[in-house]
This record gives sequence, structure tokens and C-alpha cells, in this order.
Amino acid sequence: MTTVIDGKAAAAVLRGEVAVAALALREQSIVPTLAVVLVGDDPASAVYVKSKAKAARESNVDVRDHKLPATTTQAELMALVAQLNADPVVDGILVQLPLPAHLDSDAVIRSLDPAKDVDGLTPISLGYLAQGRPTFVPCTPKGCMRLLRDVGADLAGARAVVLGRSVLVGKPIALLLANANATVTMCHSKTKDLPGEVRRADIVVAAVGRPEMVQGDWIKDGAVVIDVGINRLATGKLVGDVAYAAAAERARAITPVPGGVGPMTIACLLENTVEAARARKR
Repeated sequence: MTTVIDGKAAAAVLRGEVAVAALALREQSIVPTLAVVLVGDDPASAVYVKSKAKAARESNVDVRDHKLPATTTQAELMALVAQLNADPVVDGILVQLPLPAHLDSDAVIRSLDPAKDVDGLTPISLGYLAQGRPTFVPCTPKGCMRLLRDVGADLAGARAVVLGRSVLVGKPIALLLANANATVTMCHSKTKDLPGEVRRADIVVAAVGRPEMVQGDWIKDGAVVIDVGINRLATGKLVGDVAYAAAAERARAITPVPGGVGPMTIACLLENTVEAARARKR
């Protein structure tokens, strides 16, 4: 029988661990603090930031919200990041993406203090990850690895296929899997015989942003499927990058959408923030 990987339950466990660790730091007069920067009025980003703030406070992590208008200039945003970099109270900085089109998000990410880069997206953080000695792991890939661990996936020697090569998910998860001794193939829009590549995989991580692109008959019997995608159909229904029902007939374990990877992203952000507080206050 297929195991449905319950991301909500796994995230609740992790947030509980974070709350305990944060409380222990507070008892040493160290208050883990996350600064969240939201630029503009994107409704999805606003909801996501609100969820992050609520989860943080429930996990004994303080939040400092910085909401800027959509007309904010590059110089103004960079000045705020510099201010937060220098603020000794702030342990982690999250700049909510995407930014308005007139802003250079790459420049903003590069300007973050790597010691406060709890999203794990600066070149330094990603460089350490590539070397196999990560500091802060990007939150969604980190959550994926925790779910694989929780379901007992044997990664050493396993054939893993990652669909998507973004800096946010595809590239970091490929590195994490390789660091765990999996044999990794990264697939993308130019991959020849994509169904054939997926059919050989013991581990499938789908992060392409195309609704139900991965068909059920692409999945190898007994594979573990991690679906990072979240897509809203014209009907309003949320679906992943994998055709869930058909894939579940073959997979040993699979994440649902919603309720799979998504909740883990916030929990891992909070874990990174507590780790940053612990490291910076030594």
C-alpha cells in the first residue's frame, strides 16, 4: 500500500523541535529573531508571509515585519537590507520573493549577510552546499530531505531524478541527494526521453511548475515521489507537478498537494533561524 507522506504532521513535529530549541536559547537571554521583508501587494506573498509569522511566533521565534510599498526603489530596499545586516538583534533575514519586476532580486540576495541567510540563497550558502559542507540549506529542499528521511528512503546508491533546475529547489536538492550518496540525474526542458529517465528512478523530485506533467506510468513501481509543485487550475483546484492518483498506484510513498512539501518549507525556515541565532551568539 502506498504511503501518503504527511507534510503537515512532519512540519508540526519539526516546529515542536524548533520551539524547544528556541526556548532553550531564550533561557540564555538569546531571542531568535527573524526579519521578514515584503515588497508590494502580491496577495499570495502576503498570505505566505502571514503564515510564516504565525508559525514563527508559535515556535518561540520573534518576527520583525518590514512591509514596503510596490514603489520602493532598489536603493531603498538595499538600504533596508544593509540596516538589517548590521542589526545585532536580527538573526535571520527573509526577503519574500518574487519582488516587483523593477527590482533586481539577485542583487538583493547577494547583499544579504551570509550569517543571516536563513533562506540559503546567497552564493556563499550555495557554494558551501556544493562543497558538501552546507551552512544554511534552502528551506524547500531541506524539507524534502527530511520527508525522505521520515519515510525511510534509502538514498545511498539510489537512482534519483530531479525535474527542474532552479536555484530555489532543483539545483540544491540535486546537491543534497548527491551528498547523501544518491546517483542523481537533473532533468529539464531539453532532456531527451524524459519519461524514460523518470521510469528508472527510485527517487523522483518534481519541481517544474507544470500541473500534472509527470504521468502515473512514468513512475517506477516502489519509487518515492516528492512533488514540490503547486499549481492552481482554472477550476481553482490545487495540483502538483505529478498526476497524483495515477502515480500513487505505483509509488511506495508520495507527497500530496497541498499538504506535502509546502508546510515543511516554513518549518525549515524557522529551524534555520534558530541555528543562526545559536551560531551568532556563541
